[in-house]
Amino acid sequence: MTIKTIFLDRDGVINKEVNYLHKIDSFIFIDGIFDACQYFLMIGYQIIVVTNQSGISRGYYSQDDYKKLTNWMVLQFKKHDVSFLDILHCPHMPQSNCNCRKPKPGMFITAQKKHNINMSESWLIGDKETDISAAKNAGIDKTILVKSGHQINEKDTNAKIILDSIKDSINIIN
Repeated sequence: MTIKTIFLDRDGVINKEVNYLHKIDSFIFIDGIFDACQYFLMIGYQIIVVTNQSGISRGYYSQDDYKKLTNWMVLQFKKHDVSFLDILHCPHMPQSNCNCRKPKPGMFITAQKKHNINMSESWLIGDKETDISAAKNAGIDKTILVKSGHQINEKDTNAKIILDSIKDSINIIN
């Protein structure tokens, strides 16, 4: 039996964008993220985080720093009765030839195979066009682009829906 999933980008969707975020004291949750995730779980979706983390390859922080921050984030979600099915990250540089760095679909395909995900029933919520492209490349057509401080060309985006914040997604996803 397949499952349906909400794929979430991390920086700009779960937390406020901070260049190469790797310190807990710099981590600020986006308003409404806990309520939105509780809602997704309540209506039968699983949640998977897919995040590019090139700061690891750039030497700005280590895999251990990333894991420490991620473990802390997971604990904060657990305090709000939210659990993730999986958290996947790409540590590679933008110019790398890997298949996991968004806009390539590697993280999505890995999750699909590992968890038997029905991509046609799943959603991606991201804050950059690379998130949207990766989802589309993996067979996810239900995409939401949230405005979180990035310049967004609303006319040229491939996102199905554009929202001001993730908290507005509870009015869209059912």
